[in-house]
Amino acid sequence: MEDTYNNRTSLAKGAKDMVKEAKRHAAKKVVKAVDRATDEYSSHRNYSRFQDEEDEDEDFYRNPPRQDGERYPDNEEGSSDATEGHDDEDEIYEGEYQGIPSAGDKKHKDGQVALGQPMSDATRDRKGLEEERQADEEELAQQYELIIQECGHGRFQWQLFLVLGLALMSDGVEVFVVGFVLPSAETDMCVPNSSSGWLGSVIYLGMMVGAFFWGGMSDKVGRRQCLLICMSTNGFFAFLSSFVQGYGLFLLCRLFAGFGIGGAVPIVFSFFAEVLSREKRGEHLSWLCMFWMIGEIYASAMAWAIIPHYGWSFSMGSAYQFHSWRVFVVVCALPCVCAVVALTFMPESPRFYLEVGKHDEAWMILKQIHDTNMRARGQPEKVFTVNRIKIPKQLDELVEMESESGNPVSKFFFRIKAEIHGIYLNLMKCFNYPMRENMIRLAIVWFTLSFGYYGLSVWFPDVIKHLQADEYASKVKIYSNERTEDFTFNFTLENQIHKNALFINDKFINMKLKSVTFIDSTFRNCYFDDVTSVGSFFRNCTFIDAFFFNTDIDESKLIDGTEVVNSTFNHNKIGCQMTFDDDYSAYWVYFINFLGTLAVLPGNIVSALLMDKIGRLSMLGGSMVLSGISCFFLWFGTSESMMIFMLCLYNGLSISAWNSLDVVTTESFPTVRRGTGFGFCNALCKLAAVLGNLIFGSLVGITKAIPILMASSVLVGGGLVGLRLPDTRANVLM
Repeated sequence: MEDTYNNRTSLAKGAKDMVKEAKRHAAKKVVKAVDRATDEYSSHRNYSRFQDEEDEDEDFYRNPPRQDGERYPDNEEGSSDATEGHDDEDEIYEGEYQGIPSAGDKKHKDGQVALGQPMSDATRDRKGLEEERQADEEELAQQYELIIQECGHGRFQWQLFLVLGLALMSDGVEVFVVGFVLPSAETDMCVPNSSSGWLGSVIYLGMMVGAFFWGGMSDKVGRRQCLLICMSTNGFFAFLSSFVQGYGLFLLCRLFAGFGIGGAVPIVFSFFAEVLSREKRGEHLSWLCMFWMIGEIYASAMAWAIIPHYGWSFSMGSAYQFHSWRVFVVVCALPCVCAVVALTFMPESPRFYLEVGKHDEAWMILKQIHDTNMRARGQPEKVFTVNRIKIPKQLDELVEMESESGNPVSKFFFRIKAEIHGIYLNLMKCFNYPMRENMIRLAIVWFTLSFGYYGLSVWFPDVIKHLQADEYASKVKIYSNERTEDFTFNFTLENQIHKNALFINDKFINMKLKSVTFIDSTFRNCYFDDVTSVGSFFRNCTFIDAFFFNTDIDESKLIDGTEVVNSTFNHNKIGCQMTFDDDYSAYWVYFINFLGTLAVLPGNIVSALLMDKIGRLSMLGGSMVLSGISCFFLWFGTSESMMIFMLCLYNGLSISAWNSLDVVTTESFPTVRRGTGFGFCNALCKLAAVLGNLIFGSLVGITKAIPILMASSVLVGGGLVGLRLPDTRANVLM
């Protein structure tokens, strides 16, 4: 019995040794097979043959050669007593699930080499490793294009299209919220003219920083995760800003809201492009741009429907007032909330997972895309044939570590500093050869197009207001040397000037003063009760024995040497008043903007249909030149109707340039730097918006020639530079 047991033990050990020897030979054969597969894939772009190699490997494992050169006879059940089940070295059960097929699922032992991995990186220089990664990325780009084509274009892409469209719509809404609430918010919060314009600029400052930060972070932690965080940030602070009362707090909330929404554009386009095949990319990215236009239309329609209704408000005393423009701010935050909810049901970009070495996660998402589209086509039986995807060489990065003894706040800021430094280093690679010239040209085109577009569009309501103010001022009524005694004023006075007037024992009760100015007038023993004034002032006037109760008349209205003698102020109203229900001019301003956004619709449809037919660059350069020419003719607009027509023409022509620029920028950067590069360009866009906002705003009340000529010249110049960009229509996503 003991001899029999020893013989069986020896036989089992001998079988294990033969299996190990067979695996060593198999490993060498696998390496040679990978080399042959790589060469064949590079020339034929075929990834299906990997399955044939695996079949050969499995046959080799099942029937390894003996020492005499022949093979063991096949086992009918595909297993043997020596290899079935776990042995002393914890071998895998035959037939046991071994995970998703991966390029790196082989163990490194006894000289074996994992697929796609070199023997050792310790003795290789950084440049060599980067060249190897570059070669891997080029191979992955070709293979990924074939995989996306196999997955097809269908239900999954349209679902993601709608979700990302909501996020892009939120960005469009956020931009136009500023222009629409600017007049009402500054009036409601008693903002002096010296501080006017900061509300329009602070949102772009936040978006500028947010575009650079979130775009860079999306290359490090993922598209979906960054988009969720930045959209949540925007939604929270947008809602909060509608309730704060102080101008400083309102600016702070809008700054953080802009910081959040700033990451939407670079992440949305990067995300969507990575699930599109080459022949679908230009057209469908252009259709995605339409959601930004839908955001414009939504904001314009809501402003037109809500803001002029000053009665849509409530107040808690005179200290807290919630006017209609605050309702408008809340309504404009709804698309952002919907985008956050919908985004939680979508997966991460599979291309991002491949770039960071997460093969299994990427494979699962690609299979999800394939199965979703095949089920929608009525072909649920169609199998996803991809079983191995190329993984680029993963390079180690030196990261400075914070001391474990540091407090949480210092660790947080240290982490932020490290992330920003990493984003900066990634950005600097965008300016390396051979991308340097194209990056500079892209930056110029983004800056010029944004400067002209935002400079005119954001402040266009003020242009209309300026024309209306001139017409309004021409209808002013002037009264001189009037004398009124023992009279009760209980009605509205509007657009009047009273010079050298004398009011004796008069009562001003429950009345409204709108754009009324009293100059060198005297009020003797007068009584003011529940008086509301907007745009009204008392210049060099005298109040003697006057009594004020529940009015908004204070030092800001009593100017130019006005004297108050033996007079009493009780329960003055706090804050600036917005209580005029007959302000029809607001309807007209918002309706004009609504027409301007509708004019974008034809240009958006045309650009989407022709993007792949006439080319990105022709559309980009031609659209910018034509919009610059149309902008020039605004100089000759002397009436509101003429200005409205030219605004619609300008918007309709410029939208094609925006769509083309978004597509070209998305296709110009490799995946590992796409969010960073796009974020930098979008940050330049917002910087140009800030400059255009401030410059055009300071000149619109003085002259319209300089802003219009400036916008026209930069648009034409930027269009000519755009024609020099490389054509990206035939590019695969690197």
